[in-house]
Amino acid sequence: MTPPLQGREIHLKSRPHGEPTPANFETVTVSVPEPAEGQLLVRNHFMSVDPYMRGRMNDAKSYVPPFKLGEVMDGGSVGQVIRSRSPDFKEGDFVVAGTGGWREYAVAPAKHYQKADPSVGPLSAYLGVLGMPGLTAYVGLLDIGKPKAGETVFVSAAAGAVGSVVGQLARIQGCRVVGSAGSDAKAKYLREELKFDAALNYKTAPIAESLAKACPDGIDVYFDNVGGDHLEAAIGLMKNHGRIVLCGAISQYNATAPTPGPRNLGLAVGRRLTLQGYIVIDHANRQPDFLRDMGRWLREGKVSDVSTVVDSLEKAPGAFIGMLRGDNTGKMLVRLAKDA
Repeated sequence: MTPPLQGREIHLKSRPHGEPTPANFETVTVSVPEPAEGQLLVRNHFMSVDPYMRGRMNDAKSYVPPFKLGEVMDGGSVGQVIRSRSPDFKEGDFVVAGTGGWREYAVAPAKHYQKADPSVGPLSAYLGVLGMPGLTAYVGLLDIGKPKAGETVFVSAAAGAVGSVVGQLARIQGCRVVGSAGSDAKAKYLREELKFDAALNYKTAPIAESLAKACPDGIDVYFDNVGGDHLEAAIGLMKNHGRIVLCGAISQYNATAPTPGPRNLGLAVGRRLTLQGYIVIDHANRQPDFLRDMGRWLREGKVSDVSTVVDSLEKAPGAFIGMLRGDNTGKMLVRLAKDA
């Protein structure tokens, strides 16, 4: 009898108070079950670490359920089908899923997976520009922000997974693009590689001061990934009828006490601003248009797939903690397969 397949997983060992630490995670070796009818066995090539996962580490109600102590964490993954019990997939197919990550092998219903076409872009891109971060940027900027040619778009965390795509899409729309990031190197990358019109290091000067200099005529669209002082600074510079896309607030995810809101929110009334939050899972209907457009822009070189890759599963907790600190440029990924 063939011994069962063995694979490693990362479990949530304890819930963090404030910033997560390596002690909150545990690497466990498990026996991988055979897929049942309608399921796939997938060998993961890449897995994603994302800001939203920090909220799932808390035992608190949210739009996604919390991770359970002593069980595998999950998240976006892309890999190859090893065994299929579904007529819709065959062995060797490359697939992507919103779950399945934080482990070397995943067994899950086939309906949780979509096929990934390596001819459209590298497999890792299906967790970045062609995946959830890309769709988040696409829906948030184009459907909610509604930028017009000639307008000024400001995006915070602009060197991150979502922000880097937002800035590139704004350029495609003919906008003037301003971004903030946490280092001079990242700001230089935004200007020189992604062709932002201006990029600010928020750690070298107060963001309100730097932003006022970069946007002397005001802001039409603000894409908020940070919250806090960035949101307050942007509100102070918004033009009449400006649009603020509320995507995330990473500056607050490790907070241990309630954080104050923008002190100038009253400006939203007189300036007739629109502030809209959204969750990307509510916009699955946009997936076909997104893949069509983003795939074309990627092939044409109008959009770059930006990522930071860390090798091996046991380094996933460190990659996650580093992502929350802003160590990454573009999408933070963990490569699980040496041949990927």
